[in-house]
Amino acid sequence: MRGRVNSHIPVRKPVIRLEDITKRDYRTISHQIQQFILNKKTEAGAEGIVIGLSGGVDSSASTYLACRALGKEGVLGLIMPDARVTPKQDIDDAKTIAKTLRVDSKLIDIATIHQSYMRHLPQDKISEGNLRARIRMTILYHHAKTFNRLVLGTGDRSEALIGYFTKYGDGGVDLQPLAGLYKTQVKELARFLAVPSQIISKKSSPRLWRGHEAETEIGASYEDIDRILYTVFDLNFNEKKASEETGLNMKLIRRILAMHKQSTHKRNPPPVMQPPK
Repeated sequence: MRGRVNSHIPVRKPVIRLEDITKRDYRTISHQIQQFILNKKTEAGAEGIVIGLSGGVDSSASTYLACRALGKEGVLGLIMPDARVTPKQDIDDAKTIAKTLRVDSKLIDIATIHQSYMRHLPQDKISEGNLRARIRMTILYHHAKTFNRLVLGTGDRSEALIGYFTKYGDGGVDLQPLAGLYKTQVKELARFLAVPSQIISKKSSPRLWRGHEAETEIGASYEDIDRILYTVFDLNFNEKKASEETGLNMKLIRRILAMHKQSTHKRNPPPVMQPPK
């Protein structure tokens, strides 16, 4: 993707502030998500959930909520770094979450699995990164089937709306408890849940290649992304009104909305051709 757009060229003093998005009753939201997880586990007749522990805020908040909903016995965490690209801090943070919550966890380095695939595949940075996400998905589902568990997704609404996830990778899950919350809201929820501050404050990244950072790849901060998405999808503003109300320039708004449009296929089930009757 292209570099970051200068998003702070104000049209006028912004009316929509980040606080308008993040000021929520997180105690109630937490209870609702916990009940959602419990209900889906019960409906499926599952023994619990399995989750990828990445050391990021979405993953950590999801694990805290799952433990509250199901107890630590109902949660299995898989730490799946690629030692060639995953920062040690992410692995340490994932281990901290597992230790703090006392959940069963396994460390599976996917580097050799990825290398095995790439011996037979053409090289391409983004495709190789997506392959890492899809390898992790298959490992999660292997454990889910083996131990009668559901795969708990960790994606948020910001990522879902702009398609910032790997189709049949981190998007391949059984339930998405955080997908109704913007990234900035997830961070506030994480603070309410007492997720360690170093996890909440560090830069978000799917870590699909060395030095991978989400905001750098997208070209905007999540604070700006969320204000754009909120004005368009919650307040139903058009591009011009969204620019006026956020103080963000039209070029950035159009780019974010283009990402939404171009990723429609990721959010929809595969199209089915209905034969004539």
